[in-house]
Amino acid sequence: MTTEEKDIYAIGEIPPLGYVPKKMHAWVIRKDRHGNPLQSFVEEEFDIPEIGPSEVLVFVMAAGVNYNGVWAGLGKPISVLDVTKKDYHIAGSDASGIVWKVGSDVKRWKVGDEVVIHAMTWDHEDVEVNGGEPMLSETNKVFGYETADGTFAQFTSVQAHQLMKKPSQLTWEESGCYNLTLVTAYRMLFGHSGNELKPGEYVLVWGASGGLGSFAVQLAKTVGAKPIGVISDNSKADYVKKLGAVGVLNRKDFNCWGEHPDIDDEEAYNNYMKEVRKFGKALWEFTGKGKNVDMVFEHPGESTVPVSMFVVKRGGMVVICAGTTGYNLTLDARYLWMHSKRLQGSHFGNSKQANAANQLVSDGVIDPCVSEVFSWDGIPNAHEKMMNNEHKAGNMAVLVGAAKEGLKSLN
Repeated sequence: MTTEEKDIYAIGEIPPLGYVPKKMHAWVIRKDRHGNPLQSFVEEEFDIPEIGPSEVLVFVMAAGVNYNGVWAGLGKPISVLDVTKKDYHIAGSDASGIVWKVGSDVKRWKVGDEVVIHAMTWDHEDVEVNGGEPMLSETNKVFGYETADGTFAQFTSVQAHQLMKKPSQLTWEESGCYNLTLVTAYRMLFGHSGNELKPGEYVLVWGASGGLGSFAVQLAKTVGAKPIGVISDNSKADYVKKLGAVGVLNRKDFNCWGEHPDIDDEEAYNNYMKEVRKFGKALWEFTGKGKNVDMVFEHPGESTVPVSMFVVKRGGMVVICAGTTGYNLTLDARYLWMHSKRLQGSHFGNSKQANAANQLVSDGVIDPCVSEVFSWDGIPNAHEKMMNNEHKAGNMAVLVGAAKEGLKSLN
């Protein structure tokens, strides 16, 4: 930490604690350069964000890479700039950092506290936030995606409830990359009454080696459930099993992905169902003959939902948080209503769920699964790798204020 007060500091240079300079470095997306991350992410000198009475300014030490940064850069399926009505967007929904300034109404945090950020904001006056379910509030927004100011900057402004204590045993980069996916997975598995994952139950986890999937596997194991992972590369099988999966399937061994065929097209439908049953029987190798999974952890969407609805048990739940292969879902509704199955949408988590998930990390129960660490200059490339599915299993982190890997504290 330097003692010199300046208008702007270089990346990796830490100002005097609590001193707010005039400018910061940030990776900025603008509408006229939407496209692949190497095109859409451009470094700029930017004004330090202001904070309100219930907000906190955080000096970012490290941040996480998520697919919403890719979407923001591409401007697809819509431009987030049309949502925020701003002429700029700073992506990044995960971070670890240091409390640098607090609003007048903030009581829980003080300058110098080492924190991690969860990725959901809302209007504190909304009735759902006060006595209801914040995730049903029309005011909730994903930080760093539906808000203009995210974590790929030296400073970021957050609502005070977004802050949680940084796990002391973790480095800045380990702490900075897990909350968006971990909290999303936590709510999916445990946040929907009547179908919370229980000990002994089986859950099928799509993309089990990725950020979401790696946490779903670990969380399921934590409660004594039995996760079965789906991967696309056999080289990732041992990694998923090490996390706690009781079995692993390679989706490339089956040919039943995509839109549900027209039932009146007898040949196409029969060929499709033959492959679906092949996939279902492969699951029985782990669950037992005739026993379907209790839950399916969904996020590919368009290519997999039809099969997910077939292989979940009567009264079971397919819970979905994204549509990485597309948003147009098709399924055979007869299985949905006649077998009383549940298709449940799920979106991040509330502050209570975020804190519960973060405590599991602090307790050493959940591994952040850091796969790669990038420098500040590598932020566009990290998103390019994610877009092209060239990234390693686990979660990617980037260094911002932390100039070196492996540092655990400012002190």
